[in-house]
Amino acid sequence: MVTYEDTLGLCELSEGEVMAIAEHEHTAPIIASGIGSYLIQHHGEQIISQYILDDMVRAQKHGDYIHQIELQQILAQFLAEHPFQGTPH
Repeated sequence: MVTYEDTLGLCELSEGEVMAIAEHEHTAPIIASGIGSYLIQHHGEQIISQYILDDMVRAQKHGDYIHQIELQQILAQFLAEHPFQGTPH
């Protein structure tokens, strides 16, 4: 049986990045790790960064500033490890 930890180890993303995808896509973390893996393999760094930005805006709108800061840190880490050209669309 494949576990979430197995998929996390294979997807080239941190747990925080996977959790941000899960939050954005309203899905289980194990599914989000598959989405993230697909996006990384197909140059979807802009899409992942936009997911995280969307989550940050949602957290801010709901007054969840602690989560907003956590997502800012996740985004900074993601951009440092997965640079891309241009800005998120």
